[in-house]
Amino acid sequence: MTTTETVPTGLGDARITWYAADGAARLVLALGHGAGGGVEARDLRALAAALPATGVTVALVEQPWRVAGKKLAPAPKRLDEGWRDLWPALRAAGPPVVAGGRSAGARVACRTARELGAHAVLALSFPLHPPGKPESSRVDELLGAGVPTLVVQGGNDPFGRPEEFPAGEHELVGVPFGDHGFAVPKRAPVTQEQALEVITGAVAAWTRALRE
Repeated sequence: MTTTETVPTGLGDARITWYAADGAARLVLALGHGAGGGVEARDLRALAAALPATGVTVALVEQPWRVAGKKLAPAPKRLDEGWRDLWPALRAAGPPVVAGGRSAGARVACRTARELGAHAVLALSFPLHPPGKPESSRVDELLGAGVPTLVVQGGNDPFGRPEEFPAGEHELVGVPFGDHGFAVPKRAPVTQEQALEVITGAVAAWTRALRE
């Protein structure tokens, strides 16, 4: 079952699209979008389709700037403010909430996880650095999450390939040939469907382990 909820925040209305777990939910997985796109991203949609069958309710979260139809995301501090304001609506569902998102949304989840009491963090396509600028690292955000963290990263992501990530308490899964949006070239030996199955399979296994 899918429902949509509008959530007032200090920055305007946010929107949560709920994909309810089959049966009693054991977790809520809240997923924010990136700075260049919305919740229509292929990885977010794939998780929303796959995870409810495993007992996880998926909440796709649209930040106020996106709901308002703006094309440019605000500064990171403002993204964090919007996430904090809508967090009570995510908690109201009842089960523990895993904070997550792709790209800029992954950064928001990492920066706010500890203070909001997130059960864990799922970082999809974490932008470790701007393309071509590995010296401008954002690794401190990832390492500072303070809760169990899974990073899912495309093998050809210009914002940071899996081998660029430092050792830490986080887990990391690489998606072969995937770019920042987890798209794979037509010439790749894996299909787009197989790449998405890597993502959904890894996240399903990780969320099961969180409750064991």
